[in-house]
Amino acid sequence: MKDHTPDAPANPWLPVTLRLAGARVLVVGGGEVAARKVRLLLKAAPCIEVVALALNAELTALVEQGLIAKRDAVFDATQVQGCRLVIAATDDREFNRRVAAAADAANVPVNVVDDPAPSSFITPSLVERAPLWVAVSSGGAAPVLVRRLRERIESLLPAGYGHLAAFMERHRPRVKALAVEHRRALWEQFLDGQGAERLLAGDEAAAAVELARLIQGEPARGEVYLVGAGPGDPDLLTFRALRLMQQADVVLFDRLVSPAIMELVRRDAERIFVGKKRNQHTVPQEEINSELVRLAKAGKRVLRLKGGDPFIFGRGGEEIAELSAQGIAFQVVPGITAASGCAAYAGIPLTHRDCAQSCVFVTGHARADGTLNLHWDQLARRGQTVVFYMGVVTLPRVCTELMRHGLPADWPIALVEDGTQPTQRVMIGTLADLPSKVAAAAPSGASLIIVGEVVKLREKLGWFQPTSAT
Repeated sequence: MKDHTPDAPANPWLPVTLRLAGARVLVVGGGEVAARKVRLLLKAAPCIEVVALALNAELTALVEQGLIAKRDAVFDATQVQGCRLVIAATDDREFNRRVAAAADAANVPVNVVDDPAPSSFITPSLVERAPLWVAVSSGGAAPVLVRRLRERIESLLPAGYGHLAAFMERHRPRVKALAVEHRRALWEQFLDGQGAERLLAGDEAAAAVELARLIQGEPARGEVYLVGAGPGDPDLLTFRALRLMQQADVVLFDRLVSPAIMELVRRDAERIFVGKKRNQHTVPQEEINSELVRLAKAGKRVLRLKGGDPFIFGRGGEEIAELSAQGIAFQVVPGITAASGCAAYAGIPLTHRDCAQSCVFVTGHARADGTLNLHWDQLARRGQTVVFYMGVVTLPRVCTELMRHGLPADWPIALVEDGTQPTQRVMIGTLADLPSKVAAAAPSGASLIIVGEVVKLREKLGWFQPTSAT
């Protein structure tokens, strides 16, 4: 008979999953290491017996709750008989190896904590989204690398994936009634479409309706993702934003979305620029609304990617009002608004208790007739921070009105251009002199204005060092 065993296997460990519900599992040890293993084992609902001279507080509490049993104080080789698994978790290396030898002699799989050599199985690093599990293991060769990979996977798997897996398990009988060749395609449609999104958003009833539609052979329906891209730094995106960016069929984006963030959008997605520049409205808002509706009705997954947060001077409310009126499904993913992100990267805490007890967000964008009608008497107050969005053009008017309504000429004010990005610039001045400074600097990037005594704190708290600011 031909020997198929390789001379030197690259990895002698074969990943497997074991059914432990109701099975006897013996844990030898009563300290923190044993408790850590017991915590993991309890997820699979075995009958855990602990052998130890003494138990720590956590294991003692589990015994009192009836979740585990204290068998004996002293280990005996006969204790491994009839066990599904044995774990040696004391701080005595040689004693652990004697436990392993007893388990091996009884043909019971054994794990010696932090000692792969006498172990017949090892526990991988786990990402839990029950009933979904992801295991990562190097067979003990590179534990730090394994931990890093687990952290990366944790960040990529939404918490709702466990609910998604459980939903699919419950509905498998309905799908199994279909011809074999249609089952996989149906589940792929469900996962790529509204069904999975509705479930991840917590609406199981809507997910079940969508699955029923697919089973009946109806075409997948489109959906709109209204996603806040934040102030510019891709690291400030939410996990949910990144997930939707990776699965959209088409993206409508504005000029406030940085190129670095656009690089994270699905490569083959159609890109439609609908951005607005100062005094240059590339696409009217009504046309953007209509395009969102048209694409969604065509069955597309449409990403409306907006700088900052969609609901803070982003006209997101207007867009979802139209989608709602047309019966189009949508999701809203908040983003870090410019005031928060840019101020943080500029080293200007908006509500430092020594300077400001409130913070006001205001649009500095003038109306079509050039007027800027704001409640200047309420904005020109001490003890608060005022943030002006889209206020570069109207900056002279802003400074004049704030001084006219009571703030002194030397009141601190800052302009942050391209906040959170490598090209960030921060210009500090007073109500009297900042307009001339800004005119000389001629900022062309997205800019934000911060007014208040908190601006003085930048001198001490400025931390972000742009790499390519001019």
